[in-house]
Amino acid sequence: MESTLIAVDTAKLVFEVAEADGAGKVRRRLRLNRPQFSEYLATRERASFVLEACGGAHHWARMMERLGHSVRLLPVPYVCAYRRRNKTDRADCLAMLEAAKNPEILPVPVKTTEHQAIQGLHRCRSAWMETRTARINTLRGL
Repeated sequence: MESTLIAVDTAKLVFEVAEADGAGKVRRRLRLNRPQFSEYLATRERASFVLEACGGAHHWARMMERLGHSVRLLPVPYVCAYRRRNKTDRADCLAMLEAAKNPEILPVPVKTTEHQAIQGLHRCRSAWMETRTARINTLRGL
């Protein structure tokens, strides 16, 4: 059986999917909404998926792993280096397929919901600290 690598560019409403064969040639492109994408994952035979690491990608990665797929989350700055044209969903998928070939790019581990919740608390605290510092500096300047 031929190995398949599937790049997914996640978004709020539309998901761009590019399926590549073992040689890295794109064989199929899809543009799916959320329900269609969930059905695609459920009916798809086991494959390797690659996504850009972001908050939503961790959710989809957990779902893909539950369905038996293997998932790699790539850091966004490294994927951006492989984008050839303007930033579009289609160009992002091609960049992910190219970046996935590079063994030096280490994938981001898939986070649990608890880990993401703790990370959200830390980000809120950092934002509050920045706001507090800005207000203190404004008062000091006045």
